[in-house]
Amino acid sequence: MLLGLVRHGLTDWNAAGRIQGQSDIPLNDEGKMQAVMLGERLLQEPYRWDYCITSSLSRAAETGSIVAEKLGIPLLEADGRIRERAYGQVEGLTSAEREERWGKEWNTLELGQEKDAQLQARALDFMEDMSARYPDKNILVISHGGFLAQLYIALYKDKYVERIGNLSLTILEKKGQEWNPLLYNCSRHILQNQR
Repeated sequence: MLLGLVRHGLTDWNAAGRIQGQSDIPLNDEGKMQAVMLGERLLQEPYRWDYCITSSLSRAAETGSIVAEKLGIPLLEADGRIRERAYGQVEGLTSAEREERWGKEWNTLELGQEKDAQLQARALDFMEDMSARYPDKNILVISHGGFLAQLYIALYKDKYVERIGNLSLTILEKKGQEWNPLLYNCSRHILQNQR
C-alpha cells in the first residue's frame, strides 16, 4: 500500500502569512494551478493511484477534486480526521499580529490551539484505518501543513522537520507495521513551472 500525502494548494491567507487552522479558506487561482501541476506530474510517474481522499475543508477538497479529475480516479468521502490543527484565537492572524498581541512566545500560551498529542493521535488513527480498509490500494491524501508535520513527527520523531510546502508530495509505503518514506515533501512539479 502507498499513501501519497499532499498539502493543499495556495490560498490568499497562505500568501499573506495568516494561520488558517480550521477556518475554511478556499484556494486562490495560483492554488488551483498548483493542483493542476501536481495532477500532470502524477500522470507522468510510475505510481498509480486508486483513490483520493481529502480533509473536509474546502482548500483540501478543491485540491483533491482537481487532482482526482486529472487522474480519473474516485474521490472518497472527505475525512474530518485529516483537517488542519485548530489554532483557536490565532487563526486569521499574521506572525506580526500574533507577536503584537501575545509576544514572541505566543505559541506557548493557552490560546485554544489543538495539542500536538491530539493531532498526532487522530493522524495515526487515520493511517491505521486506511491501511485496514484499503490494504492493497494506493491512496492520495490531500490534507494540511500543520497536520502533516505532526503526522511525520508521530511516525519519525525529529527525522523530518522541513516546512511542508503547498502542494508538496510525500509518498509512504506500508511494509508490515512500518510506513517507509519513498519521497518527502517534494514540490518539483511547482518549481519546474516557475522557471
